[in-house]
Amino acid sequence: MGFLSFLFGNRDKKIQTYLNRGAIILDVRTLEEYRNGHINGSKHIPLDELNRRVEELKRIDKPLIVCCASGVRSAKAAKFLTLNNLDAINGGGWKSLERKL
Repeated sequence: MGFLSFLFGNRDKKIQTYLNRGAIILDVRTLEEYRNGHINGSKHIPLDELNRRVEELKRIDKPLIVCCASGVRSAKAAKFLTLNNLDAINGGGWKSLERKL
């Protein structure tokens, strides 16, 4: 197993574990990006709105798999959410994540 397979294989397992726990997909891209394509059933909260909408996510009371276009914004969002006592992981880019679902 190569190094990248090791890294991303673990992410895939973690994503599946979260899905098994009833996780929701949180897309943190802009509204325009989201309108141009997204994972069906995903919740959309742009990254720049996340701070003021964190309580909304706490009320949902489910684990979160965060996605964006490439994984950079979703990494920031997942870190922020974790620091705010939410169970969140970075799912990476939405197109890649969609293929895993």
